[in-house]
Amino acid sequence: MAEPALALVRSSPSPARAQIAFDNVSLVLGGKAIIDTISLDVAPGEILCVVGASGCGKTTALRLAAGLYQPTGGTVRFEGEAMRAPRREIAVVFQDYGKALLPWRTAAGNVSLALETIGMPSAQREARIAELLAKVGLAGHAAKYPTEMSGGMQQRLQIARCLAQDPKVLLMDEPFGALDAMTRQALQDEMLALVASTGATVVFVTHDLEEAIYLGDRVVGLLPHPGRIGLTMTIDLPRPRDQLATREHPEFLRLRRALFDFIEASE
Repeated sequence: MAEPALALVRSSPSPARAQIAFDNVSLVLGGKAIIDTISLDVAPGEILCVVGASGCGKTTALRLAAGLYQPTGGTVRFEGEAMRAPRREIAVVFQDYGKALLPWRTAAGNVSLALETIGMPSAQREARIAELLAKVGLAGHAAKYPTEMSGGMQQRLQIARCLAQDPKVLLMDEPFGALDAMTRQALQDEMLALVASTGATVVFVTHDLEEAIYLGDRVVGLLPHPGRIGLTMTIDLPRPRDQLATREHPEFLRLRRALFDFIEASE
C-alpha cells in the first residue's frame, strides 16, 4: 500500500533547545526492524502525543526515550547528551497501573518509595508525600492500599510517585486507556493542570485520536512495519482546554478527520 502523504507538517523545535532528540534513530530486535530512522525533537514544556496503528512502534519509541532500549542506529539525546541508561529526570507512567504499584505498600508508602530512591531523609518525606497526594487529588487516602482504590485513583497514585522524583520529562504509555470515559476525561484535565504547574515535558502515547488532539501541542503519527514518522501536525487550539468546547471546535473536528484518514490509510 502506498504511504499516506504527509499532512499539516510542522518543523521540529531547534535542536539547541530540544529536551529529547531522536537523531536518525533505528532499532532492530530479533533481526526485525522495529523503528526506522526517526528524527524528532521535543521542546521543553511541550506535550507531544504519538499515535499510530498497532505494531507501529509507539511503545518502543517511548522505551528508547526512557533509555530502556539502546538504538541500533542513530542517537537518542536528553538535553544534548546521549541516553545510555534511564535517568532520574525522566519518569515513565505505565498503562498497567495495577502492576506498577506495590500492593503491600499504602498510597503513602508507594510515593515514599520514589523519595527513598532519590535519598530524601525520612524526616522530610511525610510533608512531601502529603503534598504530592493532594496534588493528584488523593488527599485523605494516604493509608489506603492499591487494592482499596479505584482504577482512576491507582493511576493518580502512579503519577504522584513519578512526580516525587521531580522529573523534567513524563513519558506516558496509554496511561488512561483502561479507565472509563468519565474518569479518563477527569484525569486528562488533571494531567494538563499538573503539567502547567510543573513545566514538565510530556511524550504521550495513545490509540485515542481525540485524546491526542485534546492534550497535545503536536501530534506525531507513526507508520508501521517498521515504525517511522508519517505525519506531524500542530494542535493550534486554545488553552486551557475544555472537554466540551474544545471537542466541538471546528479545528478539533478538522484535525480529528485528518488523523483518522492517516490511520485508516496506514493500516
